[in-house]
Amino acid sequence: MRIAFVVGIFPLLSETFVLNQITGLIDRGHEVDIYALRHPLSNCKMHPHVEKYNLLARTYYTPAIPSNVFWRQLKGFALLFTNFHKAPLICLRSLNFFKYGRDAISLKILYSAIPLLEQEPYDIIHCQFACYALEILTLREIGALQGKLVTSFRGWDISRYVKQHGDCVYDQLLAKGDLFLPVCDYFRTWLVKRGYDSKKIVTHRSGIDCDKFTFTPRYLRSNNSIQIITVGRLVEKKGIEYSIEAVAQLSQIHKDIHYYIIGDGELKQELQHLIHYLGISHVVTLLGQRNQQEIIEELNNSHIFVAPSVTAQDGNQEGIPNTLKEAMAMGLPVVATKHSGISELVEDGVSGFLVPERDAEAIAQKLSYLIKHPERWADIGLAARKSVEAQYEIQKLNNELVDIYQKLLADKSVTYLPSGRSYYKAA
Repeated sequence: MRIAFVVGIFPLLSETFVLNQITGLIDRGHEVDIYALRHPLSNCKMHPHVEKYNLLARTYYTPAIPSNVFWRQLKGFALLFTNFHKAPLICLRSLNFFKYGRDAISLKILYSAIPLLEQEPYDIIHCQFACYALEILTLREIGALQGKLVTSFRGWDISRYVKQHGDCVYDQLLAKGDLFLPVCDYFRTWLVKRGYDSKKIVTHRSGIDCDKFTFTPRYLRSNNSIQIITVGRLVEKKGIEYSIEAVAQLSQIHKDIHYYIIGDGELKQELQHLIHYLGISHVVTLLGQRNQQEIIEELNNSHIFVAPSVTAQDGNQEGIPNTLKEAMAMGLPVVATKHSGISELVEDGVSGFLVPERDAEAIAQKLSYLIKHPERWADIGLAARKSVEAQYEIQKLNNELVDIYQKLLADKSVTYLPSGRSYYKAA
């Protein structure tokens, strides 16, 4: 199959779930191109697989759009002049301001179409977040892209983005999209309640490579301090302030503990101030960003994992954090919140513990229970590993994704016109 992946920034270290799908499809003999709407920062860390699979050679970037109107138009006309001969009709359609309004007038559609002008049709166009699919709908309509449109709903695109733009923001996608892949049943329910055709919705979970995360039963050895760990970006929806407050409570009772936080983000300074204010600088350490191998080493040295996710004030939500799956695959007992789809992964009291969002006291209570009962760690960790292997193993999920694509391609209810427009045959 010829498959186009549409992403925001590529490569992006925090989106290994996208990388795992791309490399998995390539390993299975499929041709994958990557369309990135934005370039990464020049100093960004890169996953080793980006180089191993030579993915940058497969990546096409939308030209940067100048914010200055004069320079935007000047650059736009230069792009039009040098590329018009490749696909005259597509270039003209991209400038149809009667139909596309501001997006055409601002030359946004033209800029987005430039990397696509000489591409052959794809079998599958897979948008990794729903908001990107809105742009692709237009590009498919003008004929710049051709293929069946598959859209993943992963978290912020179905929560914060909808809160910002209104419940109707995906109406066009609902009508014209071919298949929708929420990453958890919680999001699937959301889509069905808003009128999406349940026959076009398949829960396809975000997987991890369990072979990379070696299972090790956790035991408390004599003279060992208890190592608690969280891995996640330092942003509101990760809820890390509540785990810090929980550890502050815990440190009053259990003196020999340490809490390590891996990740970077906009709340770093605020969280550092909170740690200092609570007087636990000797207990809590912000380790900053780490690559995957460094994270695995830290998880190997830890006893308990905390995932205190919350719904942010702007509506932003997680799907199911991959870092939580990775910790569970390695056998760490976990404390997580009843947030989004997390309860689909963690069975309370069996493969971990669940607590309400924004409840530092509840987190502290469950952590205290685990500290007092280290004899339970191995059994909880084993149940956690089995849960991840059963539902989130990347090889199984990549096979499932190929099967999903093939079933969609075999469905003759959607036909593509030469321009890239689609219509549904009457039942």
